[in-house]
Amino acid sequence: MESGAKGCEVIVSGKLRAARAKSMKFKDGYMISSGQPVKEYIDSAVRHVLLRQGVLGIKVKIMLDWDPKGKNGPMTPLPDVVTIHQPKDEEDFISRPSMMAAPAEIEMPPQMGVPPQMIVA
Repeated sequence: MESGAKGCEVIVSGKLRAARAKSMKFKDGYMISSGQPVKEYIDSAVRHVLLRQGVLGIKVKIMLDWDPKGKNGPMTPLPDVVTIHQPKDEEDFISRPSMMAAPAEIEMPPQMGVPPQMIVA
């Protein structure tokens, strides 16, 4: 976390202290777990340690922080990041000519089988 990671997760599973195997999970920070950004932001590793009592498995996941230069993390920002821009001046909207033309009178096509007196527009 001190090296600039946004979050980390360590899972240790196996026979830790007792005769029965357990799994312990340690988390810190922010971690995403689904979608395309997982492939870009999460760096993971799995190692197996052979001990006298049995095999101990260690999984480590580190979520990298966004880096616009791409040196210490992915260049693409997370899709849920929202940037708020300053509003434009009202003068820009007033000075522009209207994009919509004046509405012309619309003629309705004749309805089949209905006398013209019954048609309500």
